[in-house]
Amino acid sequence: SESRTAVLLEPFVHQVGGHMSMMKYDEHTVCKPLVSQELSFYESLPLAMRQFTPQYKGIVSVHLKKDSLGNLTLMASPSLQTESCGRLDNAIGDSSMTIWHKCKWAASTGTGSEHTLVKWSHTQLTKTFKDSCPGKMLLRTDLQYRTDSLLEGANRNQPERNSYNPWGLHCHRQHLNRMSSKHNENKLHQFLLLENVVSKYNYPCILDLKMGTRQHGDDASEEKKARHIKKCEQSTSASLGVRICGLQVYQADTGHFLCKDKYYGRKLSPEGFRQTLRQFLCNGNHLRTDLLEPIILRLKALLSVIRKQSSYRFYSSSLLIIYDGQEYKENTAPLDNHLHFQKTNCTTSHGTNHARVDVRMIDFAHTTFKGSKCNHTTYDGPDHGYIFGLENLIKILQNISEGK
Repeated sequence: SESRTAVLLEPFVHQVGGHMSMMKYDEHTVCKPLVSQELSFYESLPLAMRQFTPQYKGIVSVHLKKDSLGNLTLMASPSLQTESCGRLDNAIGDSSMTIWHKCKWAASTGTGSEHTLVKWSHTQLTKTFKDSCPGKMLLRTDLQYRTDSLLEGANRNQPERNSYNPWGLHCHRQHLNRMSSKHNENKLHQFLLLENVVSKYNYPCILDLKMGTRQHGDDASEEKKARHIKKCEQSTSASLGVRICGLQVYQADTGHFLCKDKYYGRKLSPEGFRQTLRQFLCNGNHLRTDLLEPIILRLKALLSVIRKQSSYRFYSSSLLIIYDGQEYKENTAPLDNHLHFQKTNCTTSHGTNHARVDVRMIDFAHTTFKGSKCNHTTYDGPDHGYIFGLENLIKILQNISEGK
């Protein structure tokens, strides 16, 4: 029983959507809390779907750890369960550069607050973000989050919200709050180890799309079912079978990422969805038309696979469209305003080489299929809601490609 070095889990700074916390295990691996239904999906994944999902790398035990200063971290203990996937890099690196060692863990004095809150040091957070991103660039957002104050200075004054994309950190904080309020430090939690599908990109541009016309799982309570049905009816999920859950797109003219979150995506009309999809392909200087054909081809290949998957229902799963914001031939035409798409006048750039793109399905906690260990209902035929969303997505991208 060879002793293993525990791995300090770091926040995954490129999480653009969802509510479940994603953590960075190593450069090529992320991890998330294990859900038995999702594990069942990965363990019986059809061969044809493997190119469209992250590689499943095993399971790891995770526990909370608090140091003498009250800083809270998540530590992973590599086990024999990861052996079949090859030896994972378990170097911790400089822990002083991780966000969780810079979180002050203190009891909230606010009335009515159930959980402890993390108080972020704005200066330290800024430094950590810069150290985590290539080119020392910053994540940028033009959104006002509906949540409580995500970032607070030492004097409890709220800093500028337009400097960073705090979505992933927001998810991490909520997750740590839940874990610490329910469990002691010695409690072991199982996490899924999955391929980091954006690790090969220098400037990962990511679009997170919630697919299908239905989002609630078979195990949803009546209250949750009604809530999800309402969200679908009030968003493009009902009309298009797809809605935006978050995005980050590198703006070459400023060296920043432009970010949107799920609240923005829920408000979009079908026309707003089309404009935002176009915005995702605009780098601040021009429209990346070189991306359109490879993305469409990959989506069509996925559509072909989904049509053949009888009994599968991918409720509440997401689809990631990913490309590298770094171009070899950069058009550096000036742009008046990169923040708001309606003010952006992206000129068209025709590239000769196809850019490297990727399309991946993620989040299978509510996916059901015949033979699943957690199966509630057995369905016949393919997931028509998911297919409806894919077909509309392809159609919109084809229209953009044709200049419509």
